[in-house]
Amino acid sequence: MFTGIVQAVGRVIARDAAGDGARILVDAGTLDCTDVANGDSIAVAGCCLTVVQSTARGLAFDVSGETLRCTTGFDVGVRVNLEKALRLADRLGGHLMSGHVDGVGIVAGFAAVAGDADGSWSLVIDTPPALARYVAAKGSVGIDGVSLTSNAIEDTRFTVNLIPHTLAVTTLSQLAVGARVNLEVDLLARYVERLRAYKEK
Repeated sequence: MFTGIVQAVGRVIARDAAGDGARILVDAGTLDCTDVANGDSIAVAGCCLTVVQSTARGLAFDVSGETLRCTTGFDVGVRVNLEKALRLADRLGGHLMSGHVDGVGIVAGFAAVAGDADGSWSLVIDTPPALARYVAAKGSVGIDGVSLTSNAIEDTRFTVNLIPHTLAVTTLSQLAVGARVNLEVDLLARYVERLRAYKEK
């Protein structure tokens, strides 16, 4: 499990074919890797990946073909948000996230909030229609591994507000209209729907 509170920004520095997927090498940047071992889970751009090798250059992960089909952001040179798995004693500063990406959204708008002296930006995301029903106003949503709150909903489009701190410590500041982002909807929303569907059978 993860919280969506990004601990460091890394960069994909190598990618090699491996079966139907790929092995990627990530320069972990300022992430403290002293307690990271093979088999540990780390959220990379919001996707839970398993460390398969730790080298002086960075952390290696095997990414399956299925994961590559339903995510984005694992090409060489791409900056990625990183978060180590949650420990039971850790503070839950964001919201519970599994690191299981539900789909890829498209940036429909990204601009400074007019009249906001603090420097906040508005980020508008178009979601795949199948995911739109899980996003609620003032609800939690993960974008590239960052825990955020949806402010406005219109059909399959939602808006979040990014404060200067979030822009400074995550990769979201590099987004532009048309960019693709990994989305993880709220866990509770998925379970509520499942329970409702089971009850109606």
